[in-house]
Amino acid sequence: MAEEVLFESEGKRDRTDVAAMLRGVADKLEAGDPVSVAEGERSVTVNPPASPTFEVKVERETGSGPDEMSIEFELEWDESDAGGDGDGGELRIE
Repeated sequence: MAEEVLFESEGKRDRTDVAAMLRGVADKLEAGDPVSVAEGERSVTVNPPASPTFEVKVERETGSGPDEMSIEFELEWDESDAGGDGDGGELRIE
């Protein structure tokens, strides 16, 4: 399956700025509103369904240079998805 990147941004941000952006996304999801991301002239708006697939991944990359840690949060859904059921146990992020 081919992948088309519609928007991508990467850069150093203060933890408080990251928290504010995540909180903004959380507020939009909770309200059932579309989520927009923008940087400069680029922007994209998506409207996740009521029950998207939610993936949390923590990785350590080793090998070339210093070890690098990452945490990724991903929402995924079929564009035709009008909803769906959760399929895992209880996820906690503390």
